[in-house]
Amino acid sequence: MRRKVFEGSGVALVTPFDRQTGRVNFEKLDELVDFQISQGTDALVVTATTGENPTMPTEEHISVVAHVVKHVNGCIPVIAGSGSNDTLFGVDQSKRAEAAGADALMLVTPYYNKTTQRGLVEHFGAIAAGVDVPVILYNVPSRTGMDMKPETMARLMDRHENIVGVKECVLEHVVEHFYYSGGEIQVFSGEDAQVVPLMSLGGKGVISVLANIAPKQVRDMTHACLEGRWEEAARMQIRALPLIQALFCETSPAPVKEALNRMGMDVGKCRLPLVDMEEANVARLVQAMKDFGLPVKE
Repeated sequence: MRRKVFEGSGVALVTPFDRQTGRVNFEKLDELVDFQISQGTDALVVTATTGENPTMPTEEHISVVAHVVKHVNGCIPVIAGSGSNDTLFGVDQSKRAEAAGADALMLVTPYYNKTTQRGLVEHFGAIAAGVDVPVILYNVPSRTGMDMKPETMARLMDRHENIVGVKECVLEHVVEHFYYSGGEIQVFSGEDAQVVPLMSLGGKGVISVLANIAPKQVRDMTHACLEGRWEEAARMQIRALPLIQALFCETSPAPVKEALNRMGMDVGKCRLPLVDMEEANVARLVQAMKDFGLPVKE
């Protein structure tokens, strides 16, 4: 029996940076974590794409994982993004994240240099073999240029008991994931606009950008799905669409950090090469936040 990581709403947590120094603002990180827990979020995903891990040196990366693990103190699972397009680095990073106390790991498909489907089996297999915690793979072709096929995921699950699930951004893969895995796989939505459709096929929840600013709403939507309240969940999914679209009108996590700052949470700026949003897109985001009922400081 494969270990269950979580069900419901997992937030892809931003990493707050100090505006003056550019370093991780650990005090603010604690506030973000406490906010998520108070709103019922089911899992924290740290140091992933939304957490800006591509611009985080290794020691900083692991310090964030260790800090969140200590602060959460077992209240909810902490999942660490530790993937890489360099297999040996991914093995080392994943071992360090496990040693820092992460309950599970999330590994993105190799980007830029990419590989074949057979290469994915070897790459992810090498990382999974080096750790004992559950592993969730992350398939996001729009960012990586690499699409992991459901058959590949099934091969990996056959070989590695601790590979338990996938954060999937390709909705049409979902049925095949369940078919090829014999229903064993835990599938999480990687697209905030497709949570209810994915969960209607048997998905366990979402790893969400939206949950940074609307954690209770995402938690309520996913739990409505888990409890079979599909019409209610569909209404929540549809209502959130303009806000979701605004959160992705520029490269994430720039919009969600702008939104958090507008809510008074002061998470700082993104690190370069990500830049501040264009004024027209900020206006769109602010209006969508207001329409959704979120507090906005002008």
